Amino acid sequence: MSVTALTAPTEVQPYRRRWIALFVILAAEAMDLLDALVTAIAAPTIQRELGGSDSLVQWLGAGYTLAMAVGLITGGRLGDLYGRKRMFVIGALGFTTASLACGVSVSPEMLIAGRVLQGLFGAVMIPQGLGLIKEMFPPRELGKAFGMFGPVMAISSVGGPVLAGWLVDADFFGTGWRMIFLINLPIGLAAVLAGMRFLPEHRLSNATRLDIVGVLLVSVAAFLLVFPLIQGRELGWPAWTFVSMAASIAVFAVFGRYESRRAASGRDPLITPGLFRKRAFTGGLVAGLAFFSGLMGFGLVFSLYTQLGLGFTPLQAGLVGLPQALGGVVGFGLAMSGLQEKLGRGLLQIGTGVMAAGAAVLALTIHQAGLDVSGWQLSPGLALVGVGMGLTMAPFFDIVLAGVEPHESGSASGTLTAVQQLGGALGTAVLGTLFFNLLAGKWAFGAAMQVTVWVEAGLLALTFALSYLLPRRARPDGHGA
Repeated sequence: MSVTALTAPTEVQPYRRRWIALFVILAAEAMDLLDALVTAIAAPTIQRELGGSDSLVQWLGAGYTLAMAVGLITGGRLGDLYGRKRMFVIGALGFTTASLACGVSVSPEMLIAGRVLQGLFGAVMIPQGLGLIKEMFPPRELGKAFGMFGPVMAISSVGGPVLAGWLVDADFFGTGWRMIFLINLPIGLAAVLAGMRFLPEHRLSNATRLDIVGVLLVSVAAFLLVFPLIQGRELGWPAWTFVSMAASIAVFAVFGRYESRRAASGRDPLITPGLFRKRAFTGGLVAGLAFFSGLMGFGLVFSLYTQLGLGFTPLQAGLVGLPQALGGVVGFGLAMSGLQEKLGRGLLQIGTGVMAAGAAVLALTIHQAGLDVSGWQLSPGLALVGVGMGLTMAPFFDIVLAGVEPHESGSASGTLTAVQQLGGALGTAVLGTLFFNLLAGKWAFGAAMQVTVWVEAGLLALTFALSYLLPRRARPDGHGA
């Protein structure tokens, strides 16, 4: 596809200007990554001070990731249609405004609405940055530019929960938990102003129209699935919750049929239907759904266990999770040192095995120590989970996308990323509901946490089994990246 540059061509853009633009994009990426992590730490404090039922704790994460999942399917195409710089600025400004709405919320409903808006605007903002990098940097500098994302992800994963706990405990200006959202205001406004000043404008000359009907269908289907999973427990699982989940499957089927007919008529579909006829790609989607559901659900439940069960402060809870975050950095580093190219799919399988071993160590530690368990005792199991997580995630996307043709990679990568976010919403809903159900049934916190950990181990076993459907290696030409 040809690209019409509305500013100077990439090769003659000043070196300093494009690196400043990169840091603007990285700042936006950091905002998104931090906001995906911080509410798990702050959730118990938010519920205690703002009110609301246990479902509020789940919606703080699920509302964000569900909106992100739906928005990412079309976020990149908005940039193709209306210009990447313009949509980046709109996304960053909307994300910042939504953060302000979260920070001044006076009711659970207002906070959840703010989180949904954060997810939607984040889905508009993030894809533009990735596209702009490809346009701004010459081929010889692309690797270095994309390499900057690694440290940002590492710092965010390590520092996000600790930062959230520190901000809540410090209670700056009497803001308490609200500061985890208000801190986005200076960062977001700086990204907006710098984006307007330094980002180049690019737009595809042959961009196609949005598939609005497809977006509505997939949004309704996802909501019909997640809503009853979160609200059903508190309402006593009335009949409509099961009807809603069954209707979700039906709407997903209608969506698939609609996309097939749209493609057959020569119009551009939201998701290329032919992708779902590829066993490797479909298996990768299901594996990703299982993996990210377990990962995100475990993170929420572990935060609740440490604060509500063990009585840790938010800062202590963030610090207890550090071994997992640091283990993830180590796992990524090992993968990038050459193991990914050497082992391919095998590295993903080793990673899920290490994660499962870490989960088993964690469950046995909790069983033996009870509520007297310390953060140091939890560290070995969490560190193993983190190392396995890094080893699994490093090759995952390239391996899954190796099963698609180069001309399908855009649709495939968007779909895979959206499923990653949907998995986060499902994991928050399912594992959070399981945990609260066990507590309502008079289970001890330690016992409820152990059950959750073993469910996570089961999801890892499913991921391992499904990995045999994936290609053995990523594409050597890099089309899957």
